[in-house]
Amino acid sequence: MKKLFTVTTLFIMSLGYAQDCSEATSKETQKKLNAEYADPKTSPLTKEDLKTFKSLDFYPVDIKYCVTAKLTRTPKDKPFYMATTKARKSLYVKYGELSFTINGKQCKLDIFQNQDLLKNDEYKDYLFLPFTDNTNGEGTYAGGRYIDLKIPKGNTMQIDFNAAYNPYCTYNHDYSCPIPPSQNFLDTDIKAGVKAYKKH
Repeated sequence: MKKLFTVTTLFIMSLGYAQDCSEATSKETQKKLNAEYADPKTSPLTKEDLKTFKSLDFYPVDIKYCVTAKLTRTPKDKPFYMATTKARKSLYVKYGELSFTINGKQCKLDIFQNQDLLKNDEYKDYLFLPFTDNTNGEGTYAGGRYIDLKIPKGNTMQIDFNAAYNPYCTYNHDYSCPIPPSQNFLDTDIKAGVKAYKKH
């Protein structure tokens, strides 16, 4: 049996963080993501699917899905085990709350810090943003998507939903992926980022 992996750790090690909001940055992120999936050394795809892989399906880049969010830090929160798609659980702590407007709606998402990654100096500023929205099961993966960010110097953060990506377990059941907490549901359509995976 293959070893179970945490999707977030593998992804950020190769692609880095989605932090800037611009059409050029979003398109470059998509280009790098396709390169990762096409490379047998870094792809989460099964060997069978990799043979026919050409590209992931993305929504067209739309800068309206680049938002500036107010960050309210929550330093008193205690670590907890976030449920995953396998029996294994990942240790996280809620780092703060992000408040922003998107599609004309006031929204809030909790953002988290992986406690295992804190042991690695390279990823001490890494933040994990899992979320679900109304497109899940209707264009995007039913289980939600992720965005990788990093701790800002101030009290605002740029969130580029064009950089939203699927958990690795979408492509390969050998992976163990964190399940977005129920409070991180956006009651709107986030038509940005990676769509549901369809084999070609």
